[in-house]
Amino acid sequence: MTAGSAFPLLEQIDTPLDLRQLPEARLPELACELREFLIQTVAKTGGHFAANLGTVELSIALHYVFDTPEDRLVWDVGHQTYPHKILTGRRTRMETLRRKGGIAGFPKRDESPYDTFGVGHSSTSLSAALGMAIATEQANSDRKVVAVIGDGAMTAGMAFEALNHAGHLKPDLLVVLNDNEMSISPNVGALSAHLTKLLSGRLFSSVREGGKRMLSRVPPMLEVARRAEEHVKGMFAPGTLFEELGFNYFGPVDGHDLPTLVQTLHNLRALKGPRLLHVVTRKGKGYPLAEDEPVGYHGVGVFDPACGLKPARPGGRPSYTQVFGEWLCDMAERDERLIGITPAMREGSGLVEFAERFPDRYFDVAIAEQHAVTLAAGLACEGLKPVVAIYSTFLQRAYDQLIHDVALQNLPVLFAIDRAGLVGPDGPTHAGSFDYSYLRCIPNLVVMAPADENECREMLYTGFQLNQPAAVRYPRGKGTGVEVRREEMRALPMGGSRRPPSRSGLGIAGLRQHGGSGRACGSTDGCHCGEHALYQTAG
Repeated sequence: MTAGSAFPLLEQIDTPLDLRQLPEARLPELACELREFLIQTVAKTGGHFAANLGTVELSIALHYVFDTPEDRLVWDVGHQTYPHKILTGRRTRMETLRRKGGIAGFPKRDESPYDTFGVGHSSTSLSAALGMAIATEQANSDRKVVAVIGDGAMTAGMAFEALNHAGHLKPDLLVVLNDNEMSISPNVGALSAHLTKLLSGRLFSSVREGGKRMLSRVPPMLEVARRAEEHVKGMFAPGTLFEELGFNYFGPVDGHDLPTLVQTLHNLRALKGPRLLHVVTRKGKGYPLAEDEPVGYHGVGVFDPACGLKPARPGGRPSYTQVFGEWLCDMAERDERLIGITPAMREGSGLVEFAERFPDRYFDVAIAEQHAVTLAAGLACEGLKPVVAIYSTFLQRAYDQLIHDVALQNLPVLFAIDRAGLVGPDGPTHAGSFDYSYLRCIPNLVVMAPADENECREMLYTGFQLNQPAAVRYPRGKGTGVEVRREEMRALPMGGSRRPPSRSGLGIAGLRQHGGSGRACGSTDGCHCGEHALYQTAG
């Protein structure tokens, strides 16, 4: 421990074993230090901020109660795992967060034995944890498996597929639902917390299971008792859905009340079967600016904690995302058939202004990429012109729908593919590394990549005018500085190509149209084979 350190208690914690040596009464003190340490370190490195501030107490409680890494703790997405990383031996390396050679911004199996499953995309934790729980049963082990999933990630179909399967198999699995957006009714209070302690305690569990065994001899009475139990719980907790899926539901509890969290987790650790604990947390907890603006502080760059984030400077080169957002609004003014769709990425994909100006034509489908694509296909069948704004890495999740529901039916859906290519600190899970490969083999699909901001606008317009599927893929970050002619809507000619004066140091951008064969010519310096409509190299 450093003399005069601002974090005297936290610096004693190098592993969760050290954490479990602390008296429970000192855990709130540790939470204060951990939250302040998190604020100071992320302000220097940038990264996901608000969500991590919300999971400080939850991370402490989980590692305090469960014997990690022997007990498996599976996090969803990874936006909320910085406190977990700090408590599991990576505190001194937090200054390297999201930098080359440093620690990753998401859980990574080869980084630490405490990162039991690598994540970057949402809604995978329940399936992975279920697999681990099944493996634990087959090994006749007493190991516990815990999955932590956010309420946003719970909007994806994959999460419910896993819940449905787990409810059928009845494994020894605890799911912690971290509700940080108040999207599920937050019945947090003294009565609710007391009830949850009772429901998760051994007395209630013994009475419930004993009653079920006794009443099983009289099936009609068992059904009456089951329904009565659900109604009693429903008076205090919104758990009917999870109960119907086969989980015993507990909560909601205040995710910042450490004594209640620890006691409830102790109770639940002693129980068997599929359980779900509903924990309500607050994004940005402990940093008022982030509490007031959790979206703005979701992902941050380097900033001064005393001042907060500085407003963006006006002017300068626009990003490709901004170019898309402006084009979308301009095009929507001209064509009432335009519909904007995004899978929970309104801010990241540049749809904020569109959502405000055209609310009846804007659809955020939550974290449901497959649904987003097939929804667009259905809209296109009825003569509308859907534009799906999606990250390259997230479009991978809807590849089947892209092929079967859009391309094979040759439907006019435009895909605005953001974050194409490398994305920097977010790492390989978010890099748009594969879209050229997986798009160029799809029949009927026009694939475009602009050389500059104005060409991005022209390609978006070109794709929107085509009576077939089209995709415009563009990178993260600022453009080249080319003037964007917003007053114009100009389509690019199909079937031509151009070559820059010199090939030295060029990036490559192109537009290809594939016929039914899906064959590619393999050309790297301009396509003249007739199989593709246009191939354009960017100077």
